[in-house]
Amino acid sequence: MEQLPGGRRPRLVSSLGLEQRAWEVTLDEERGRLAWRDPRPPRRADENCFVPTSEIIAVEETELNKKQRNSGKWQKMGKPHAFTVYYVKKARNHRWRCSDVTFWCADEHLCNQWIQALKELLEMQKSRPKQLLVYINPYGGKRQGKRIYEQKVAPLFSLASISTDVVITEHANHAKDNLFEVNINKYDGVVCVGGDGMFSEVMHGLIGRMQKDSGIDQNNPKAPLVQCNIRIGIIPAGSTDCICYSTIGISDPVTSALHIIIGDCQPLDVCSVHHNNTFLKYCVSLLGYGFYGDILKDSEKKRWMGPMRYDYSGFKTFLTHHYYEGTISFQPAKHTLGSPRDKYACRTGCYICKRSEQQLAQQQKQCGLKHEEEEEEWKVIKGKFLAINAVNMSCACPRSPKGLSPAAHLADGSADLILVRKCSRFDFLRYLVRHTNQDDQFDFSFVDVHRVKNFQFTSKLSEDNESNVTDMGKKRFGQFCRDHPACCCNIANSTWNCDGETLESSAIEVRVHCQLMKLFARGIEETCKDEGTYSQSSVEQLL
Repeated sequence: MEQLPGGRRPRLVSSLGLEQRAWEVTLDEERGRLAWRDPRPPRRADENCFVPTSEIIAVEETELNKKQRNSGKWQKMGKPHAFTVYYVKKARNHRWRCSDVTFWCADEHLCNQWIQALKELLEMQKSRPKQLLVYINPYGGKRQGKRIYEQKVAPLFSLASISTDVVITEHANHAKDNLFEVNINKYDGVVCVGGDGMFSEVMHGLIGRMQKDSGIDQNNPKAPLVQCNIRIGIIPAGSTDCICYSTIGISDPVTSALHIIIGDCQPLDVCSVHHNNTFLKYCVSLLGYGFYGDILKDSEKKRWMGPMRYDYSGFKTFLTHHYYEGTISFQPAKHTLGSPRDKYACRTGCYICKRSEQQLAQQQKQCGLKHEEEEEEWKVIKGKFLAINAVNMSCACPRSPKGLSPAAHLADGSADLILVRKCSRFDFLRYLVRHTNQDDQFDFSFVDVHRVKNFQFTSKLSEDNESNVTDMGKKRFGQFCRDHPACCCNIANSTWNCDGETLESSAIEVRVHCQLMKLFARGIEETCKDEGTYSQSSVEQLL
């Protein structure tokens, strides 16, 4: 063990065998990496390898196979001693895989020294989970959840010495109800195997349990909610995996499992949705009225079609081209540094999220939440809308790589409110196509986007009913229009699509809760192809 000057952490350097050659292997605790290189000249760049110690999965003593022992150099020595290091290997498109490298030496003491040093480093990784509660939805998507977990995820958890308690859900809200009963403090995290619906169920259970234990009334829309310190891991196995795609950059079970194993942590904003001082739902991705609400409502009748139902219902909803009248009022998120059209995408270690959270906390500390809401102005917009969408994240997916709002941030305490006014079918099609390419999807006269922290919506029908303007005949006519949408008039009310679940109430009040929960994720890592990358200085110069 080499002692470094200046009080730096020790460094372990040895000449170890790798395949049939001797390599110089270095464990540098100060830099936090394990490196190995071929000491023989000429040294090629591709023969210098290193792995961050934070991305080492496990270390095991290894028994070399007979084929390796019988080859050249092995015959000249006694039984060799070897160990295998399992680590994260990053591939293209944010995909992670478990790779391994095996080192050997003749000295048993040296081999044990390396194994002990590496295991001690892994023990120092305090953010890594030791015990997880796993919920598997066996019915979601293509009904592959149980197989995906057992074949792809469970072996990795076992390799990383993570113990698990597995619950196979049997009915809707099984996981949510169970989270109110279990001793949640014994776990380092909760993992859900399924789609966005399964994640929503686990999220509601965790947040609800936290508020219950803290004595917070969820029906109070102005109540400051208590943050959840227990992280949620998502193993994608459903029809839609938008949240997974938007937080790690890919929908892949192995990649998600590796993020869980190394203990990544990504805070996430959550929207609470209320109606008349009654709590309805929490939302983390899409809250959509009009187009996306109608798609969901129609697709629920065709679940037998599987994931294809969304394509069918989407095409059908596009052809019907219904618009909805209403009033939307919102409070702009003045604490945020960015804007929906600034082109700065949310990435790992996002500076905008960190600074926005700090400014929001400072504002609330100075004047208090209730006083702040009373003082700040509300903006009001009335009109006829084809779609009203509020997103807490980009909502990217394979079909829409940039998502509904490319510059939306995961943890800045705001939501992007997108208003698509009544327009022709052709113009609306142009808007939808923009979601699949690199063009600015907000560059239309009929599209408005605002970064908000609260908003309220009331449909025209609700306004008329509350003011007693609508007589019984008009109410019956409105019902007739809902039952017979082929007529030319607009449908009275649409349905809210809240993370893939329908809300019956059209009049809602929505509030963004900054970094209310945490995921086993790190945000999407930057690549050289990212146009939306940024630095702290570039953001400050822009603002």
